[in-house]
Amino acid sequence: MAVIVKYVVERNGEEKMTFTSKAEADAYDKMLDMADELFTLLENSKLIEEDDKKEELSLYLAQNKEEVLYALGAKRKPTPKKAKKTDVAEEPKDEADAV
Repeated sequence: MAVIVKYVVERNGEEKMTFTSKAEADAYDKMLDMADELFTLLENSKLIEEDDKKEELSLYLAQNKEEVLYALGAKRKPTPKKAKKTDVAEEPKDEADAV
């Protein structure tokens, strides 16, 4: 018989997701915390009436946190690294140069 360790993320008595890694479970729980805070922000704005739409939007924004931070200017997008030129030994033009 195998022993399997599972990490369960639970909110308000409801099981949300199960993970095999504590780090993944913690990251998901943190994302849900962000979504809760974003939901409160949307709730206070009165821009969206339906709670299900507020919940969808808050989850979307929390799941795409990096892009939101880039859009807000709070974080810079990483610049792609330039490929280094490799030094290629030139071949001699004729046999006299090779000696």
